[in-house]
Amino acid sequence: MRPLLLLLLALCPAFSAAPPNIIFILADDFGYGDLGCMGCTDIATPNIDRLAAEGVKFTDFYANAPVCTPTRAGFITGRWQQRCGLEFAFGYQVEQFRRVNGEWAPEKDIHALGLPLGEITLAQKLKAAGYATGAFGKWHLGFKDEYNPVNRGFDEYFGELLGHADFYRHAYYDGTYALRDGLQPVKREGYFTDLINERAVKFIRDHQTRPFFLYVPHLAVHAPFQPPDAPETPMVTKESMHHGSRAIYKAMVERIDLGVGMILAELDKTGLADNTLVVFSSDNGGERYSRNAPLFHHKATVWEGGIRVPCLMRWPARLPKGKVTSQMAITMDLHATFLALGVPPSGGNTSQASTVAFPAKAGTPNEKPLDGIDLVPLLLSDAKPIERTFFWRIDRSNRKQKAIRHGKWKYINDGNTMDLLFDLDADIGERMNLGYQHPEVLEDLKARLKTWEAEMDASVREIWVR
Repeated sequence: MRPLLLLLLALCPAFSAAPPNIIFILADDFGYGDLGCMGCTDIATPNIDRLAAEGVKFTDFYANAPVCTPTRAGFITGRWQQRCGLEFAFGYQVEQFRRVNGEWAPEKDIHALGLPLGEITLAQKLKAAGYATGAFGKWHLGFKDEYNPVNRGFDEYFGELLGHADFYRHAYYDGTYALRDGLQPVKREGYFTDLINERAVKFIRDHQTRPFFLYVPHLAVHAPFQPPDAPETPMVTKESMHHGSRAIYKAMVERIDLGVGMILAELDKTGLADNTLVVFSSDNGGERYSRNAPLFHHKATVWEGGIRVPCLMRWPARLPKGKVTSQMAITMDLHATFLALGVPPSGGNTSQASTVAFPAKAGTPNEKPLDGIDLVPLLLSDAKPIERTFFWRIDRSNRKQKAIRHGKWKYINDGNTMDLLFDLDADIGERMNLGYQHPEVLEDLKARLKTWEAEMDASVREIWVR
């Protein structure tokens, strides 16, 4: 049994490098300040807060994008999502195209596209390394079977394939049914968050004798705002999609927290807690009922409130307890981090972005260099945080925003209105434009952003979702 294996690992140095179990819990549209450990006072999150108390809390962690799909693509590929053409979220507002004879042709079926099949996912890599892989929750990287998680490296999948659905009836407001168990549409009674929590715990219980990667991407607290324990709640409609309240949001958050508690309890019960890395984060900033304080703005913007998110990491065997770090990090770093733990490269410095070997198989696309980095060496170090550079872009026909953060400086172009420069160390709320005081910094950031955009736009892409 696994407890005996853990005892042997502790006693025998030859087994000291046993790969950890990896659990990634990804909330949706979660406010930066909606955890007790981030200053929230009206929502109870004792289980998520426990991750901070017993592990590491990031203050400067970012989502790859200000909306769902591109952040998930950044995580699962470990690369800037623009490289594979996923710049905005799949759904009714999407503008999407296929490349046909070298030209972009509109794709009118909103459910037609998904994460390109030429992209190797984190699940594929960890599965090839011997991990059991399971995903339970919101996928949002393709509705058709070829994009289903069980065809992208996951042994098991249960959840909703679309960007949102009624929490009780598991369908879009137009009637499109989203719930799947593997490839099969299934009928299940119950609140979606509860169903996810139960399947996640079962996966841990069923996989005690080999390392596992468990991905738990919640739909909550994305709209529709429907509270738990209220199955009589009317079916969501297009008109009622965003009806709700802070009280409903609070109940939805606390049900996520309950699931985190269930996961931690199962790890304790099975003796797996010590060598299991548990990470909690959000796919973008909070929306209308969230608390993003002290940040400005919200989801679907490149202001801090749209892209800076909570991130907590607990791994009792290795990570320090109760550490708070201002190290800049981003969602796609988690791909590199998990990969370095589960499939360590032979030599080299895993703290820098690098290509990690993937076992070659017939028909397998070539591995691509990662844009994220392994965070563990930085978290184990007492050195000052390293300086990094991140980029964001919204490039829709009716909405243009772009931003870059380099060290403490952040540049924003919001609709080509004016150049905005902020010192985030002194002005986390982005209230004081310092561009006129530091024109050299402004021009440097604009040049860096232009170079990044040129690189992204030169990527060979078969689809373009914006």
